Amino acid sequence: MAYTPESYPTIEGEISTKGAGLPADLAFPPDPVGVVIFAHGSGSGRKSPRNRAVAQILNASHIATVLFDLLTPEEDTTYSNRFDIELLTWRLVRAVEWVREHPFIPDVPVGLFGASTGAAAAIKAATLLGSSVSALVSRGGRPDLAGDALEQLRAPSLFIVGGNDPEVEALNRKALARMRCEKQISMVPGAGHLFEEGRSLDTVAGLAAGWFLRHFQERVEGERRMHQPPRPDHPQP
Repeated sequence: MAYTPESYPTIEGEISTKGAGLPADLAFPPDPVGVVIFAHGSGSGRKSPRNRAVAQILNASHIATVLFDLLTPEEDTTYSNRFDIELLTWRLVRAVEWVREHPFIPDVPVGLFGASTGAAAAIKAATLLGSSVSALVSRGGRPDLAGDALEQLRAPSLFIVGGNDPEVEALNRKALARMRCEKQISMVPGAGHLFEEGRSLDTVAGLAAGWFLRHFQERVEGERRMHQPPRPDHPQP
């Protein structure tokens, strides 16, 4: 077991999928209120410095995080695999199942954080998983690649886009227009596609943390109300 600079324990594991074992890093703060699984973009992996920076801020908000490689090193050498949204989607679905099976992870709400093409995979996975996904966030994502899953998505979704990324902004707004779930787009002024300018990545992380915390809490409160015994219509004699 290793430790991040914030002293949160990090468990190294492997997500078993059909024909592949995918390395995963689970950062586990004390008493997590939820767990967020990252789906990185094309050509990236679990060591992505941008996703790891966001994950550390989520950890500081008592949210556990899972960063994993969606492709094996051999698969990644075939460029088209990076844009195989169906393959990435099923890998992400399996990651959610892995989280639910993991002995160290409590029964807390699950969120998905997608970047670039990983955002499309996150949307399609959330559609397949239904109520198992409590919230979704996209950073500079390509939700348009999710196709008809946009209309079927029910998880509350936040799209974060750089203010200096007009092409991706247009694609995100077009995707939002098709969605029927709770949805929001947040622009980060002065940021490009990779959010490398100034403290723009901190802004992304803060927006994501707020979105996940809000919807994780709503999920927990909703389940608590469902399990409360009904009140009698009339007082007992």
